Amino acid sequence: MRYQITGKQIDVGESLQQHVKDELAAIIGKYSERPTDALVVFSRNAHEHVCEATVHLSTGLTAQAKAHATDIYAAFDSCGEKMEKQLRRYKRRLKNHHRDRAGPVELSGGSSYILAASEDTGEENEPESLQPIIIAETEAKIPSVSVGEAVMQMELSNAPLVVFRNESSDGLNVVYRRDDGNIGWIDPKSSG
Repeated sequence: MRYQITGKQIDVGESLQQHVKDELAAIIGKYSERPTDALVVFSRNAHEHVCEATVHLSTGLTAQAKAHATDIYAAFDSCGEKMEKQLRRYKRRLKNHHRDRAGPVELSGGSSYILAASEDTGEENEPESLQPIIIAETEAKIPSVSVGEAVMQMELSNAPLVVFRNESSDGLNVVYRRDDGNIGWIDPKSSG
């Protein structure tokens, strides 16, 4: 497994890096046979240390966790506990998903844009153009998975929604967390 352990304006020493590698290997080894890489980023927020961890699994799924504490080691340990809880919750489905799928999840590319927020000046003036201002563009990966796998991905990554290519219909779909706590699924019908 490849590790990328970095700090945002924090020196991440060898001791902490080794601690992260050992703990993540133990956590992930229990629940996933072949993780591919892990990204762990440490930062500070006032007096607390923040740890954000993302682990990509060979099945195409991604597990994410975030925690904070006054001690940098405690921040990572708390983050690791959250990730372990997520992986434990989905252990059976992760193993079954891996057994059913012969190869890794197919990913297709797309563009992701960040649009500037509209400025509310309190005046009644109409904007000159309805075209939004793009302030950033990144590459997005769209997995080709089943609806159940998309829901599991959303839960593992703590994302509010997941856009995916539905394996059964080959159409773009969305699963999202509803305000009532349930999960919504958008499956557009093809016109034709």
